Amino acid sequence: MAACGSAGVPATVSGKQEFYQLLKNLINPSCMVRRQAEEIYENIPGLCKTTFLLDAVRNRRAGYEDPHPRVRAAACTTLGQMATDFAPNFQKKFHETVIAALLRTMENQGNQRVQSHAASALIIFIEDCPKSLLVLYLDSMVRNLHSILVIKLQELIRNGTKLALEQLVTAIASVADTIEEKFVPYYDIFMPSLKQIVELAVQKELKLLKGKTIECISHVGLAVGKEKFMQDASNVMQLLLKTQSDLNNMEDDDPQTSYIISAWARMCKILGNDFQQYLPLVIEPLIKTASAKPDVALLDTQDVENMSDDDGWQFVNLGDQQSFGIKTSGLEAKATACQMLVYYAKELREGFVEYTEQVVKLMVPLLKFYFHDNVRVAAAESMPFLLECARIHGPEYLAQMWHFICDPLIKAIGTEPDTDVLSEIMNSFAKSIEVMGDGCLNDEQLEELGEILKAKLEGHFKNQELRQVKRQEENYDQQVEMSLQDEDECDVYILTKVSDILHSLFSTYKEKILPWFEQLLPLIVNLICSNRPWPDRQWGLCIFDDIIEHCSPTSFKYVEYFRWPMLLNMRDNNPEVRQAAAYGLGVMAQFGGDDYRSLCSEAVPLLVKVIKCANSKTKKNVIATENCISAVGKILRFKPNCVNVDEVLPHWLSWLPLHEDKEEAIQTLNFLCDLIESNHPVVLGPNNSNLPKIISVIAEGKMNETINYEDPCAKRLANVVRQVQTSEELWLECISQLDDEQQEALQELLNFA
Repeated sequence: MAACGSAGVPATVSGKQEFYQLLKNLINPSCMVRRQAEEIYENIPGLCKTTFLLDAVRNRRAGYEDPHPRVRAAACTTLGQMATDFAPNFQKKFHETVIAALLRTMENQGNQRVQSHAASALIIFIEDCPKSLLVLYLDSMVRNLHSILVIKLQELIRNGTKLALEQLVTAIASVADTIEEKFVPYYDIFMPSLKQIVELAVQKELKLLKGKTIECISHVGLAVGKEKFMQDASNVMQLLLKTQSDLNNMEDDDPQTSYIISAWARMCKILGNDFQQYLPLVIEPLIKTASAKPDVALLDTQDVENMSDDDGWQFVNLGDQQSFGIKTSGLEAKATACQMLVYYAKELREGFVEYTEQVVKLMVPLLKFYFHDNVRVAAAESMPFLLECARIHGPEYLAQMWHFICDPLIKAIGTEPDTDVLSEIMNSFAKSIEVMGDGCLNDEQLEELGEILKAKLEGHFKNQELRQVKRQEENYDQQVEMSLQDEDECDVYILTKVSDILHSLFSTYKEKILPWFEQLLPLIVNLICSNRPWPDRQWGLCIFDDIIEHCSPTSFKYVEYFRWPMLLNMRDNNPEVRQAAAYGLGVMAQFGGDDYRSLCSEAVPLLVKVIKCANSKTKKNVIATENCISAVGKILRFKPNCVNVDEVLPHWLSWLPLHEDKEEAIQTLNFLCDLIESNHPVVLGPNNSNLPKIISVIAEGKMNETINYEDPCAKRLANVVRQVQTSEELWLECISQLDDEQQEALQELLNFA
């Protein structure tokens, strides 16, 4: 038997019963017992935790079915944590045992709190459980949930009990959210009960239940789709409107608020343009919540100590016996409201136009709302969508709104302290540039932006140097290395956003932006040096790719900087770097002009070598390889004088189809159409011997969803198939080599294109 610490906490865990005792202690009312249990739990090896907990799942006399409710509740909580920590492998390995055990525990009516913990664990487990696994248990799981719902609804009516019901409706929402359209057969058995809960939950103590049930209804509606949901849409909308009306007379931190706000957004997604009639009723309280100012206070330390955690305040010590406090309870609702405004602007466009000015005046100042990161994220994310709405009002109105947005957005890029928020602000700025187009930045704005981007790039290099210094220090160990790698990932992510902004400028301004870009040129050249880490080389090459694609033929003046890095990086061990180099070689052929002919000739053998490599089609390498295949196709198509076309074409055809990179795949199919429509003898083959291969490529393109019916290429490909069908013998030979799924794909293409 292991030694015990104070209050009966085992100092170590060597057996199942001690593990179950530890689970009890993790939820012990005593802070000291809980703290000691947490320390021991953290030191148990991961494999032992898994083994003990799965024993608890399997053993009818332990864990989930242990007679003591605290053990069962703690086992459920721990399982939920493991489902989060080890997702999705935990779900893939233990789905059968875990789902059955949790449902069995939820069915046991002996203890509401245990039921609630089991439902909570099921919610967490489902979040990362693949749809293909969940559907294996769908019928029994959904019917179990419904039978429990009926019992809990009766308990609510008789006794007002709601604890397990709150988690149960969230579990139903999670199931619907995961299985989507497969929830349709079960819709009619759940919706009446869910609507009844909303109608019954009128007391103050049932606010949270009402909010979660409204959330569940909106998830179910989204899962089954508009056609099925329309039978209840009017009734549900009236319930929402009544709840919305009640909320207008309630406290700002009412727990229903965020659920209602999110539910309205899902209703918008379900109903589409039909939702527009409800927007005037929704928008006013939404803007009110998004505009709410947080309660702040400057208090003495003694006053802070006298406040309860339940009061919803957070404090920062300012020294001198004073603390700055902010009431956090309303901040989540504010952030949710801001996110929903973004959603409506994005989804409704024309329907949102009349609110654009009011919302932009709200959002721009929130770029500096440092009390909550998600508020600033939503403010930044809204900008390009608001500009799209403003465009409907006409160019003058759009220009006025951009004038209001642009300077604060640029300044936010320079001052934002949080990396995640900064990346969203930079992404929003790049999208806004694309909306506004050529000439949208004046000289002062370009100058400020250039200084900010230069500082970001210089900081990137400086941070890498500092990390190398830290690796030489005495206290360097694995934990320090993990921290340094996290810092590096953050830096690289910001580098990707620098690339996004430059892409937006190159694609809108074309070669006119190059004189401004030259202040950054030495830093971009430094990124692609052979001694730089591979992500630097990847993104440096991507920036030069954009220059070649959008600023040619002028781009050739920089060829001395990227010629050898682009060719040499075709041999790089990292597929991301090879992909960037291959894409650059392809756009050289497509957009680069005659100056790039010799470089294209040099590129072909390197591209072919990568394509023919034994492991070129593995999951890790396939995207880079497909970019190589596409690049060869672009050289054949746009620079045919650089290569022996008749010699390379049969190889290129044999490498098709492309499956993973949809954009490059459609480029190759367009080129294939060009060749077929011109009756190219090498592509068609002697006596049309290559047509079965070509038909197979077209079928695969449809199956892989490369072919979009709105794309002109779809009609061209369908015409190729129809042309082959004119020869019955040839057509029978082609389809004899296709399986049923490929034949169905071809028929679908012919039906719609």
